[in-house]
Amino acid sequence: MRSRSNSGVKLDNYARVVQQTILQHQDPVTGLLPGSTDQPDAWVRDNVYSIVSVWALSLAYRKNADRDEDKAKAYELEQSVVKLMRGLLQCIMRQVDKVEKFKYSRSTSDSLHAKYNTKTCATVVGDDQWGHLQVDATSLFLLFLAQMTASGLHIIYTQDEVDVVQNLMFYIEAAYKVADYGMWERGDKTNQGITEINASSIGMAKAALEALDELNLFGAKGGPGSVVHALADDIQHCQSILTSMLPRASISKEVDAGVLAILTYPAFAVEDITIVNMTKEEIISKLQGRYGCCRFLRDGHKTPKEDPNRLYYESAELKLFENIECEWPLFWTYLILDGIFSNSHEQVQEYQEALDGILIKQKDGIRLLPELYSVPSEKVEEEYVSPHTVERIPMGKCPLKWGQSLYILGKLLTEGFLAPGEIDPLNRRFSTIPKPDVVVQVSILAETEEIKELLMKNGINVETVADIHPIHVQPSRVLSHIYARLGRNPRLGLTGRPYRRIGVLGTSKFYIIRNTIFAFTPQFIDHQQFYLALDNKMIVEMLRTEIAYLSSRWRITGRPTVTFPISQSMLTEDHSDLDPAVLATLKKLQDGYFGGARTQTGKLSEFLTTSCCAHLSFLDFKGSRGMGQHREEYDVDDDDYSAGYVHELRCDDEADDLAQYLDHLLAHSAPKKVKPQVGGLGRFKAIATKTKEIVSLMSKAQDLNIHNVNMYLPSKLFRSRQPSLNLNLPETSVPQETQSSEVSITIESGIPKDASGVIDYSALVQLLGDTKNLQDQADILYILFKDKGMEWDTQLYSKGCTVRSLLTDLYEKAGDLKHWGLIRMISGMLKKKVEELDSACSDLLAHQKHLTVGLPPEPREKTITAPIPPDQLSALIDEASDNNISVAILTQEIMVYLAMSIRTQPSLFSEMFRLRIGLIIQVMATELAQSLNCSGEEATESLMSLSPSELKNLLHHILSGKEFGVQRSERDRDTGVSPAISIHHLGNAGATKSERAGISKLKSDMKMGVRAQSLDVESIEPGRYRLSSVESIDFPDSIPVSKDTRHGQWLRRRRLDGALNRVPVGFYQKVWKILQKCHGLSIEGFVLPSSTTREMTPGEIKFSVHVETVLNRVPQPEYRQLLVEAILVLTMLADVDIPSIGSIIHVEKIVHQANDLFYMDQRDLGAEEHILEKDPSTGVCRLLYDSAPSGRFGSMTYLTKAVAVYVQDFLPSGSCAVQ
Repeated sequence: MRSRSNSGVKLDNYARVVQQTILQHQDPVTGLLPGSTDQPDAWVRDNVYSIVSVWALSLAYRKNADRDEDKAKAYELEQSVVKLMRGLLQCIMRQVDKVEKFKYSRSTSDSLHAKYNTKTCATVVGDDQWGHLQVDATSLFLLFLAQMTASGLHIIYTQDEVDVVQNLMFYIEAAYKVADYGMWERGDKTNQGITEINASSIGMAKAALEALDELNLFGAKGGPGSVVHALADDIQHCQSILTSMLPRASISKEVDAGVLAILTYPAFAVEDITIVNMTKEEIISKLQGRYGCCRFLRDGHKTPKEDPNRLYYESAELKLFENIECEWPLFWTYLILDGIFSNSHEQVQEYQEALDGILIKQKDGIRLLPELYSVPSEKVEEEYVSPHTVERIPMGKCPLKWGQSLYILGKLLTEGFLAPGEIDPLNRRFSTIPKPDVVVQVSILAETEEIKELLMKNGINVETVADIHPIHVQPSRVLSHIYARLGRNPRLGLTGRPYRRIGVLGTSKFYIIRNTIFAFTPQFIDHQQFYLALDNKMIVEMLRTEIAYLSSRWRITGRPTVTFPISQSMLTEDHSDLDPAVLATLKKLQDGYFGGARTQTGKLSEFLTTSCCAHLSFLDFKGSRGMGQHREEYDVDDDDYSAGYVHELRCDDEADDLAQYLDHLLAHSAPKKVKPQVGGLGRFKAIATKTKEIVSLMSKAQDLNIHNVNMYLPSKLFRSRQPSLNLNLPETSVPQETQSSEVSITIESGIPKDASGVIDYSALVQLLGDTKNLQDQADILYILFKDKGMEWDTQLYSKGCTVRSLLTDLYEKAGDLKHWGLIRMISGMLKKKVEELDSACSDLLAHQKHLTVGLPPEPREKTITAPIPPDQLSALIDEASDNNISVAILTQEIMVYLAMSIRTQPSLFSEMFRLRIGLIIQVMATELAQSLNCSGEEATESLMSLSPSELKNLLHHILSGKEFGVQRSERDRDTGVSPAISIHHLGNAGATKSERAGISKLKSDMKMGVRAQSLDVESIEPGRYRLSSVESIDFPDSIPVSKDTRHGQWLRRRRLDGALNRVPVGFYQKVWKILQKCHGLSIEGFVLPSSTTREMTPGEIKFSVHVETVLNRVPQPEYRQLLVEAILVLTMLADVDIPSIGSIIHVEKIVHQANDLFYMDQRDLGAEEHILEKDPSTGVCRLLYDSAPSGRFGSMTYLTKAVAVYVQDFLPSGSCAVQ
């Protein structure tokens, strides 16, 4: 008999430890592990972490086996792992109905449970009796399912189980916008059952999705049907939100040691090594003690001050837990693993020695890792005074199986029984290694041969849709429908992936579907979307944004390929050439550098070998039975299909219409032989069949409550013109002057009325048919819309000619002529909504930005703090806008632009935690009113008439905080040139010292051109029919229209900063400090109490939002900003050695005292009364609003004096005077 090797003896010792601490507790039936003897339930997270050491030991035995018994031991350990993982899978499959519901509702009541009965896999507590929604626990299970499958374990047995795992991926794919209870099961740290977005959940979900993507769950024995898929766009959403959050863990936790799980093993979710190191340093510096790390600041769990009889804490109670938080040795096991994977031997040694000193040794020599160490109740006061000095006692579970397992894993790795790659077969540990530069491939497609010739004339060699066979191009929405079949399983009641848009990462791949190659166009060029796609400059801007995004976010093997179609709408008005913006973009793409990214243009076929190609094998065998059955009746559409028709896919389990349409799509994927002309009865049958299909489609889509029924009709890739109702419209070449004179004739007649003075609607309809002016047609339709409703039949040309159909037709015409004011106005009347409005809202919320819609003050201004369904969001915007069409439609548009900006330039939004969209719109209109020297109504007209690209440009410059201005510029009225805005940052070059100080208004470079038939703010002709179809945006009284362009810069800057809630870096932390020296800050009657500091820590987003909420009670943005400046002066006293500076400090009194001092000084210097005019709503001199902060007469000078006088009254006698 061979003697046992030294390594074998050591492994046997670890097997003994694993058996006694973990496996002896495993249930023989379900394979699950109970929490402890006192807690018999099986927690998902604890079970997965606990079994990791068993899996690692099995790998070590298999690697180091020197006897048959070792191989048998390895197999036994492996099967223990499989048994537990399948036990958890059984728990989930019993709740598969919740997986299905949660994909759509994201409700806490529909979430999977966090713990189960160890003996039966049944639930143990009600849906609303525990913080069940823990995305990180489900994600952790999926992550290790992937890793273990990749290591050779067979955990998934059947296709039904594959579908469950695929749907679990859908369950977690939106983790970046799902507020959950987090890994500590309590959500907000006040422990009051409030969910919040947690970095640990987002990071674990990202890791799980990446690990499972394209993985075969049957391992080496699997076929195409057992492969699961994740969408790259969801993964990158998680990545960008994670990057924006860290080192903060959530809104209420400025730092959380649980984040270590996503920084290092097992998730390795963060790709930026700088953020990884910064977050680890935050955790170690703020949470580490002598016995481990606290979970988070002011964690009351198992501290002597916690009342075990109460589930929830009182908010002010959290201060009691400061400096006595329990310390968890668990986190040192993560730091040991981190040292191993980062090859830092010093770190490994440091934490192993520290851990050895606090492990509890049993008589048999086994060392146990306790759950936590707590301060003894009799030594609490001592620990308060001198943190980290008293001896603590172990409490809770011993061992904590989760920590014990990770401790054993660390030992196996440090002693060389395993290499890091063996417990990370999917190579997640390389996530922080810099990736090579991405080259974005762009294939330009021409809609027609004529466009192809135009492009060739400009030196751009392209193909048409017909030229690219055998590759087929489809709109991105078709891909969304195809993915909706993924994971569908009628037997389990699973409907697959919810229909959602596919982002640019998803559309930048080739797809092989039933041996046919498909490419998909990006979503932003879809003409069926909101009117943004009508603006060529906006399309170019979106292309720039998407290519830059691809360049920075692409992580897939192969290059991204963007298919960019050039359609008729991208030509000039006379169709003689390309739109200059589009042509310039194509040239830049050809040059190889666009939007900060490297690009390469070419034909789609040339890119096949270098691109990423995904095989959608889940379609290879599902729903293919009807292919032969339906092929014959579809053959009549061959010509239509080759011309670019797309039959979109529908989702219905009963009739399986999707399968039929998919079959139709693929039946035409090969060239057809030439067929004789169908005629006679055959032609009639073909037309009848086609009509029947369309009618069936319409009714089925309506049955499914689908809003955009047209989406399911056969539609071309490129937009085709809808049947026109032939409104009497002018030719585009007619100059504006001709129209004006013609319109004046009809205007003289006014709104037709009968003898009793009531509007004669039949005469008004007749007038609608006679007038050629688009604006007047819109105004008449607005009257009909308001008085008669959308579905009123005008019978203008025939029966069924409703107001809605006429508005839709007018919308098309206005779109062709780029009349943005009319487009927005009609969009508002038609209640058009951005298809991805809820997605834009969710993106902003996921970046920890609250939103408000509507103009202040509350209750008109509505706050959005959590994602809401699209219909509710639209209704909320309409309500907050007081049914003002202008505000409602601009709110949608600006929400989309803010989401685009935060995705590409999150730094623009630093120190802003609430984006007040109504106030931003007001500020934009005010900018135009002041600079163009016009009224509020005219400024509103001007704002509504800006093209989407110009509006986005204006918003970007307002967000950037850099100086710019507005100036009108007239161009030829019949040139057909769109209104153009050219904005340049105003730097120091050529500016005098006084100008740089802001004493006079800098000259602007923003120019507004006037296009034929567009609205000119100087000569708006309202017409006799005109009602307030474009309502004016409210202007506060404190904002006068400035006649002197030399003044106004600092007023403007304060107004912008106040509207954007922009404050200096570190402002909120300073406010927290000053609150500790007084009883509170009062702002216009609203008190920010000092008790807030007992609940919240200075770095919490929650605290920042709380301060912002109080400041936002002030409706005037410039006055709000003066209050911020006053608070900033007050915070300078926080570092002065004074124990208290009074009771409640009334900040507005300081501002008014500063204003009085300023007023007296100015009056003494001989300033005239009209210059010192006061704002009636606040009583503050308008000249003070427009004063630079620094200098002899600067606002900060007077605020400092006012603070000194105000605080002096509260200082005890004998204190040092504040100078």
